[in-house]
Amino acid sequence: MLGQLVQTELVSMDPDEDRRIERDRRAVEQIVGRPLVEGWPTDALAPGVRVRVIRDSDWGGPWATEFLGVIDTIGAPEPVRHPQARAGELKYWVRFDEPQFDSAGEGPYRGAQVWGRYLQPVTE
Repeated sequence: MLGQLVQTELVSMDPDEDRRIERDRRAVEQIVGRPLVEGWPTDALAPGVRVRVIRDSDWGGPWATEFLGVIDTIGAPEPVRHPQARAGELKYWVRFDEPQFDSAGEGPYRGAQVWGRYLQPVTE
């Protein structure tokens, strides 16, 4: 079970950042055809946490390299619905420090939804 959801009003102190978040949220909602989840699971990585996005050692993906990013607030973490998902695994919106290519060479992407198993919190 995923724990409780916390309804949050995630607003930065930067109006430009707020506009970016809202613009990105609207774009993704148009693509997926539904509103993004807003309730943040209490047991999830918090918004704004710095993370290292890692590669899977078994198949060399899903990204071409390992890199840094931050848990983004355009949408809350959601359960991974895939046959290879781990029990209770979440996928997070991550904004990358620099645009990145995936392991198939597609991109560059400035952010993406990333499965929790490929994220390591960074302590600086």
